[in-house]
Amino acid sequence: MKVDTVVKKDVLLILVMIVVVPLAGELKYYPFHDTYRVSFAVPIFFFSLLLLRKVSPVIPGILVASAIVGFRMWLDWYSYESFDFLHSLQIRCSAGIYYLVYAIAFSWFKINDFHSKPWIIGIWSIIIETVSGGMELFFMYVMVHHHIVFPEFMQIFIVGVFRSFFVLCLFSMIKLYEGQLRERQISQKNDQLLVVLSNLYEESIHLKKTLQDAERITKKSYDLYEELHEADIHQLTSLHDFSQKALQIAGEVHDIKKDNQRISAGLSKVITKEEFSEYMEIESLLQIVMRSNEKYAAMLAKDIHFSYSILGEHPRYHVYLFLSLINNLVTNAVEAIEKEGAIIIDVCREEDRILLYVRDSGPGVKKRHERLIFKAGFTSKYAKDGTPSTGLGLVYVKQMTEQLGGNIQFVNLSPSPGVQFAIDLPISTLMGDKD
Repeated sequence: MKVDTVVKKDVLLILVMIVVVPLAGELKYYPFHDTYRVSFAVPIFFFSLLLLRKVSPVIPGILVASAIVGFRMWLDWYSYESFDFLHSLQIRCSAGIYYLVYAIAFSWFKINDFHSKPWIIGIWSIIIETVSGGMELFFMYVMVHHHIVFPEFMQIFIVGVFRSFFVLCLFSMIKLYEGQLRERQISQKNDQLLVVLSNLYEESIHLKKTLQDAERITKKSYDLYEELHEADIHQLTSLHDFSQKALQIAGEVHDIKKDNQRISAGLSKVITKEEFSEYMEIESLLQIVMRSNEKYAAMLAKDIHFSYSILGEHPRYHVYLFLSLINNLVTNAVEAIEKEGAIIIDVCREEDRILLYVRDSGPGVKKRHERLIFKAGFTSKYAKDGTPSTGLGLVYVKQMTEQLGGNIQFVNLSPSPGVQFAIDLPISTLMGDKD
């Protein structure tokens, strides 16, 4: 949060205090059935000081003290026919002293540094209220010769305990709510970042394949250049231009390879940052898949129910490997469902292998398309503007599954609509390079 925004919020809070605290001071009662009165002004003042972020508590202390003295003097002028300004000021200034001393002590002891330790705030608030009350009594004695007796200090202490307990309970509840809200936000952000990183992991696989292709083409181009160059030496001078073009092609492909290597290094650096654990429990991974695809379905205005089941004991799996595989299948299912439906994910362990099933209630795959389902570029999904999907998602899943020593199959569900994809993998391959 920007500093300017925080200061603006503090200023707004102070303006509210200047208005509310003097008014709350008139809502009073007498708990000890004598002249000692208790109002809601002090709890509101204390609570407001706890909410300040940047502005010193002394500033609202001065302003609120002035507002209280001025407001009560105005009430005297309004209520009595014969108004004596100096006499009213002598009587009312002690209340202002209370709030001023309270704010100075609050700032002096840096109470807002102890938000994580409410019991320390509670102890200090009782001490501050007792001292402030004592200063108010002292000024009443100086100004109007009010006699100070010991029971008054006991009353101040007892009321201070109850006030502090009440305010701290409310403040702790608010801090607890803020903490839970912040935790949910961090959890959502981490889920999003994990999905993004798993997508980057997938792209890095494609990029590595491109690097291999570029290396192979570079070698073939250079071999062609060598052959043409030798042919050129054997009096085939007409081939000289072709040999130079072949060399140029090899150089350009080599440049592409270097660019891809730099991109690959950047992706690897992002993926391998230690900001997240590289291994997670299977249930946590499935919850991430569900949450991210629930949002994706909502973005596409589709009503899709997600569920999952887990059978057997599972180790912690490599996050990006697992997510890049399963997320492709689930996202593909979301896109296949037209308006509403269901997607079910089942994970089963059989000895040293893991079986992943993704079922959806979409339209399924037409019979004539079954042999093309894993072919690069094939797609049956189109965007609203008619743009076809890339058709690479399932191709990637198949390639990745086979690289990991597994296999993937699909079957049209019958008689109910939908399709099921099944991945069979050795568990060790999904555990990455774990030491």
